[in-house]
Formats: sequence, C-alpha cells, structure tokens
Amino acid sequence: MQAAVKPEFEAIRRNKVHEEVANRLEELIVKKLKPGDKLPAERELVEMLGVSRSSVRDAIRKLELLGLVEPRQGAGTVVRDVSEAVANPLASVITRKRQLVSELLDFRKMVEPPLAARAAKNASAGQIAAMEEILGRHAAKVEGGHLAIKEDSEFHYSIATASGNTIVLKVLDVVMDLLRETRSRSLQTRGRPEKSLAGHRRILSAIKQRDPADAEEAMRQHITNIENIVLNKL
Repeated sequence: MQAAVKPEFEAIRRNKVHEEVANRLEELIVKKLKPGDKLPAERELVEMLGVSRSSVRDAIRKLELLGLVEPRQGAGTVVRDVSEAVANPLASVITRKRQLVSELLDFRKMVEPPLAARAAKNASAGQIAAMEEILGRHAAKVEGGHLAIKEDSEFHYSIATASGNTIVLKVLDVVMDLLRETRSRSLQTRGRPEKSLAGHRRILSAIKQRDPADAEEAMRQHITNIENIVLNKL
C-alpha cells in the first residue's frame, strides 16, 4: 500500500465548508491520485485545510456516496477505481445514498421525539406562538401548491429550540443539511406536503396540551411517515 499523499492546500474560510472540502478532495483524486492510494488522514486534512473535523468527515462521506473513495479496515480512506462507479452506478452511488439517508432518518427518530417531549414541558408561550406562526405560513404555501421547505425546517428547529438544548440545534442543522436534496425531492411527492403539515399539526397540538408522551409519539410517527416516502423515492 502506498503512503498517503500530502498535498498543499490553501485554508478555506467559509461558513458552509464541507462541499468546498469535497470539491478540493475530488480535484486531488482526479488529478494526482490513482485507485488504491490513500487520502491524507482526517487530522492532516483538518490542519491543511483549516476546517473542522466534522467538515472533513461530511466531505469524505459525500465522496463515498459518489463512489470515489471507500473506507478500508486498517488502511484509512482509499481511492476507488472510478470506472467501477461509472459501470455500476446503482451499486456504488444509489445504494450508498439510500443507506446514508436511512441512517440519517433513523438518527432523527432517536433525537427528535425526545426533543418534542421536552418542548411539551419547556416551551414558553412565545415559542408556541412562533410554532403556530410557522405552521400558518406552512399551510398557506401548501394550499398554494408550494413545497414549504423553509417552513418545514423552521418548525423542527423551533421544537429543538424549545427543548432548551442549544447543542442539539447544531446537530440538527448538520442532519438537515445532509438531507436537503432528498427532502426537496420527497416534498414533491403527491400528498407529501399535506402529510407533513398534518404531522406538524399533531405535534404542535400535543405540545400545546403539555403532553410529552403524545408529543414524542407524534414526532416519531411523523418521521416514520417521512422515512417511508423518502426511501421509496431513492
């Protein structure tokens, strides 16, 4: 196995960086590496690019989905034979993407139902009013035949905010960002916007009634319904 290549990079200074990191690494793979070569270690990439560890991890995960690299036990992240990805795109791209989306939605089921329960206990009157305002805009867009992607995200963020845990907001932001394309496509599925709105209304109703158990179950069912629609679109 060849030693990891240690190229020189300019530091990236942007708020959303994982896509730019992925672009830099993809350029490195195409121009300088060959199948079997290793990418620099995660720690080295963090230092060379001047970005966070999470940005590097998200970028590498994106390259995995594109079929350009793969993790190998004891060898790190290795460049794949690009011709394999082109010859068998369903196996190398779609299957990997489906697995990632499934895992992200599973993660949401682990995190968001307890957040809804906490919101039912902790949400202030002002926070509940904000949720109602978001759902009002959501309903107006759905009735007008629009996707309401912004409002969909805002509602989930408002629940995370009402839970009283600021760290969760950052985690949820990363997950929603990774799911953005898939969520946009799934919201175009016939009946999906209406189902999403109905799910949000059930969650908010439980929060307003200060019923943690019902809020948790409503959120879990909502994400399960989304999961069934999204995975059928991949």
